[in-house]
Amino acid sequence: MQDSLHGRWMRQSLDMSNWEDASKKVREWETGVKPAEEMSVKDAIQKFLDDAQARYLSDASIGKLRFVLEKQLVAFCERNVISMMRQITFSDVIEFRKSWADNPLSASKKFERLKSFWRFCEKARWCENVTDGLKGPRVIQKPTMPFTAEEVEKILWACELYPANGIYGEGNKARMRAFVLLLRYTGLRIRDVVCLKRSALKNGKLFLRTQKTGVPVLLPLPPFVLEALEQCPAVDEKYFFWSGNGLPKSAVADWQRSFRKLLKLAGVEGHPHMMRDTFSISLLEKGVPIESVAALLGNTPAIVQKHYSPWVQSRQLALEAEVMKTW
Repeated sequence: MQDSLHGRWMRQSLDMSNWEDASKKVREWETGVKPAEEMSVKDAIQKFLDDAQARYLSDASIGKLRFVLEKQLVAFCERNVISMMRQITFSDVIEFRKSWADNPLSASKKFERLKSFWRFCEKARWCENVTDGLKGPRVIQKPTMPFTAEEVEKILWACELYPANGIYGEGNKARMRAFVLLLRYTGLRIRDVVCLKRSALKNGKLFLRTQKTGVPVLLPLPPFVLEALEQCPAVDEKYFFWSGNGLPKSAVADWQRSFRKLLKLAGVEGHPHMMRDTFSISLLEKGVPIESVAALLGNTPAIVQKHYSPWVQSRQLALEAEVMKTW
């Protein structure tokens, strides 16, 4: 190319064979616009993950980002011969999402992670945000249901039937009982119980920061729960239920399998998080204020209101009174 640019004569090879690309580059020179950096899909993902680590996101959060981006998105791009971010279109994102086998709630959360990645790339001027305008999956929230008192009794009874396999033998029964009681009377998430340190228990009270939110929680334990912990076979001198070896994620998965086996023995349907719901709802039904329940759970009052509003005694009484006025 040879021409005058901003009053200055220049002659320079563009190293391009495509007329449209060459014309675009010349226009960028004429307008003074710096051309956007070309970024590969893999490099963009790595920079995004590096930024996530710099923001001190939890290992669990970064792991979920890695799964949808490094494992799923990269595989999709390779199948469709896509290497650069600018090559991915709105239609590609639609096809990518169609390949997921998640339920609506999981797909919704995964889609939010995908959108955060594209907002990052758009800000860096590597590509347009092709997720913009694409709506997330429709999610129907199921009502929170606790275990009944009878179901909790069945689960505790089933602890005595738990197989005496593995290195702990007969100790499995005591371990399961202590584990169930701790879930029921603390409202802790399963990961917090699995990774519970012995140092967190002092003077009959638990003090810890929850893994998910980092919020400090102080919980008094009933005497029978303290007794169950004392009778629980020692796994590690630092932890109650974890050896300290391997990843916490793997230990949690092991305990989830054990809990499912226990529920099957008890003839009860459910999952570990229902113990957290049981703890919360038992307090709300007794008239404990939302703010107090939120503090014990390590949540905000808004979250408690969202998940447990039908069980808030004061609110339910007010609703019943409104209905009775219409009689």
